[in-house]
Amino acid sequence: MGKITVLLADDHAVVREGLRALLALEEDIEIVGEAQDGREAVELARKTSPDVVVMDLAMPVLNGLEATRQLLKRASTTRVLVLTSYADDECVTHLTQAGATGYLTKQAAANDLAQAIRAVRRGKTFYSPDIAKRLRERESASPEGGQLSKRGRARTERESEVLQLIAEGLSNKEIASELGISIKTVEKHRQAAMHKLDIHENRRAHQLCHLARYGGWSSAN
Repeated sequence: MGKITVLLADDHAVVREGLRALLALEEDIEIVGEAQDGREAVELARKTSPDVVVMDLAMPVLNGLEATRQLLKRASTTRVLVLTSYADDECVTHLTQAGATGYLTKQAAANDLAQAIRAVRRGKTFYSPDIAKRLRERESASPEGGQLSKRGRARTERESEVLQLIAEGLSNKEIASELGISIKTVEKHRQAAMHKLDIHENRRAHQLCHLARYGGWSSAN
């Protein structure tokens, strides 16, 4: 068997450099590319077909959740290992349901990254020990906990992109330019996504900041 090919996706160059240096010590792992935002990760994965994408969660242009969704629709053999500073249950639930095979905190990367990459390459799930423990406890207490609503799952990729860019502070005109669509189309996607997420104007800022940070949403005020 050849080397495990890996694509690194993180918006901080120093983090990518550290991960590259860490994985350079592993003879069976090869870095085939680096992406600094989610959209670039999707495109590079399409071009390089890596075995594993090590995906950060909070990235500009397209966050890790949406990048994972889009990537896995186009590259069925690629596995996604989330590597992030966020370890709360909501993040883990969203990414797992999006198709990520593993979820590792950056604090655990030095000890567990190579092992996690090997595990997800074989199709196995891998979680940081503290996350795995919480997941087991939560599943025992509530097997249905953390499920996304049907309304949330109904969002289109374009609606998710528009929400992401709104959350980053771009105007409708800037979003239209970024995505290559008309301002009227931006507004149409925005309204559709807001309706699906049940986001009203008086709490939109809170919800969209949540979306930008975590790549998900909350139905609570």
